[in-house]
Amino acid sequence: MAGTEGVTADAVSTSTYASPARSLGDPGITPLSPSHVAKDSEANDTEEPSFLVVVAIDFGTTSSGYAYSFTKEPECIHIMRRWEGGDPGVSNQKTPTTILLTPERKFHSFGFAARDFYHDLDPNEAKHWLYFEKFKMRLHTTNNLTLETDLTAANGKKVKALEIFAYALQYFKEQALKELTDQGGEGFDNSEIRWVITVPAIWKQPAKQFMRQAAYKAGMASPENPEQLIIALEPEAASIYCRKLRLHQMIDLSSKGAVNGYTPSEAISTGFTPAKEHIRRNRQSRTFLVENVIGEIWSELQEGDSYIVVDSGGGTVDVTVHQIRLPEGHLKELYKATGGPHGSLGVDYEFEKLLCKIFGEDFIEQFKIKRPAAWVDLMIAFESRKRAAAPDRTNPLNITLPFSFIDYYKKFRGHSVEHALRKSNVDFVKWSSQGMLRMSPDAMNALFKPTIDEIIHHLNDLFEKPEVNNVKFLFLVGGFAEAPLLQQAVQNAFGSKCRIIIPQDVGLTILKGAVLFGLDPAVIKVRRSPLTYGVGVLNRYVEGKHPPEKLLIKDGTRWCTDVFDKFISADQSVALGETVSRSYTPAKPSQLVIVINIYSSEHDNVSFITEAGVKKCGTLRLDLTGTDISVPSRREIKTLMQFGDTEIKAMAVDVATSKSVKVGIDFLNY
Repeated sequence: MAGTEGVTADAVSTSTYASPARSLGDPGITPLSPSHVAKDSEANDTEEPSFLVVVAIDFGTTSSGYAYSFTKEPECIHIMRRWEGGDPGVSNQKTPTTILLTPERKFHSFGFAARDFYHDLDPNEAKHWLYFEKFKMRLHTTNNLTLETDLTAANGKKVKALEIFAYALQYFKEQALKELTDQGGEGFDNSEIRWVITVPAIWKQPAKQFMRQAAYKAGMASPENPEQLIIALEPEAASIYCRKLRLHQMIDLSSKGAVNGYTPSEAISTGFTPAKEHIRRNRQSRTFLVENVIGEIWSELQEGDSYIVVDSGGGTVDVTVHQIRLPEGHLKELYKATGGPHGSLGVDYEFEKLLCKIFGEDFIEQFKIKRPAAWVDLMIAFESRKRAAAPDRTNPLNITLPFSFIDYYKKFRGHSVEHALRKSNVDFVKWSSQGMLRMSPDAMNALFKPTIDEIIHHLNDLFEKPEVNNVKFLFLVGGFAEAPLLQQAVQNAFGSKCRIIIPQDVGLTILKGAVLFGLDPAVIKVRRSPLTYGVGVLNRYVEGKHPPEKLLIKDGTRWCTDVFDKFISADQSVALGETVSRSYTPAKPSQLVIVINIYSSEHDNVSFITEAGVKKCGTLRLDLTGTDISVPSRREIKTLMQFGDTEIKAMAVDVATSKSVKVGIDFLNY
């Protein structure tokens, strides 16, 4: 909608003009000169609603989980109960992000239960059930995300993404409420809970808003009380938790000495044995004590020091740079979040490409459609071997091929799987007589290489930015951070620049940090705005400065239309709760309905709302009919934008009558 008029008094325009300002009878608004900006951080002293418990949900691409803490004892973080099911070789603090709907499209199950039930269905029946996995990436990869966006199930059928996300969140809500009720012995009401849902920081605004809409649909909060739900950014949550780390809770890859009796290289190759022991002992309680102190590592940071959090998960890698602000140790975001789709799923794609190379793309495509449950099985087998990959591994990794793979291949091609492997001359992958693909460590490492290279390349670029100097630490967190190959690559590339730190229960770092964030949302003080925001206005036309096609003559006054009047620029620092305000006046004094359109862009130097990449993301409609107070000849309309956690609110006030209208910035419905 880039070609829409800045601010008009008429909400409807059926005109096909490039600039609707010309076709509409009424002009818009114009800045009151001098245009001023009031930064008002005190405006946010609203009374915080009190909740009895904070529940955080880490909704991951490959696995999800929740944790909670009672506001009366914030130092205890409880990780959710053990899930039923589970895979060999994978510790089950989280459950796979998989969801199963019945053939009638009703919710059936989530997680291991969904996967195992789907897997046990007869292949002919399975075709009718709708199974979804790894669907979170769709929000990152869809360019024009709306509430109507579809997801495709394993059987090729489509369902609205909003429904699937709402089902998943509703499932977590019910599980958490049940656990809280069992633990407390009495029923918990949803209104007593503050919910926190984590999303990647590099997600675009529509995806963050989508998550909030799904949570409203799941009944966690509502547009009337939005503060009951916080959308937290994953690396920020990790950052908050890392501040609390004690020395025994992490592995410092750059220290030459031993940590927990292990040298860093042993720590990499043993894949965190000491950490696992520690978790196993606590398995029964699942409660982690977070001491209300600043951890030892943190105490080494001085005012102005910065550190990087690299959150590498299943779908994305998310990188944020934070600076410490003393005395309270508040965090300031130094450089806008960056990253990309370089999660551990990349390794799965490489494995799939390898299978296509050996057995043929046509066969793999058919097999996925005709035997979806067996395909899921094969990927589970790969997942547990993927976790066994390590830099100094010498013995091969065996991946069991499901019987139906071997059987279906013979029917499809007329020769055996063994024959295909011999013929494909793919190095390092052999067939073992026990019905397994035998991969040499080199072959497995080759599957990791493209994804790890992307991450290292990305971090290299980041280290070259002028804002990113003085980096003391790099915290490697997220599920993919458990991969010794990634740990070693990061250590080799950046170990000389800063200290590389890995929290022990690295897959749970975000979850715990999200709980801490829900208990004290004000800990993040300064963020970088991901977009430039402004409103469309009319300015007095200046010969030579304004393009002639923007000239509009109204009642003898020469106006320049479609001007983008900027509130805040992309990558500008914004304090939490900060309000930016501008004053405007109707271009025509008698105007009674004032419409202010809000626009956003990823570029910082925007002059006109008709430029490429400018999107409309909100409308303020202030109706002043029936206000008979003697109005000054130049009516002042004050427009405010308040930058909150991941939400932005806008408001227009008629100064003479105090009449006001509010709107949340909306990226999904324009």
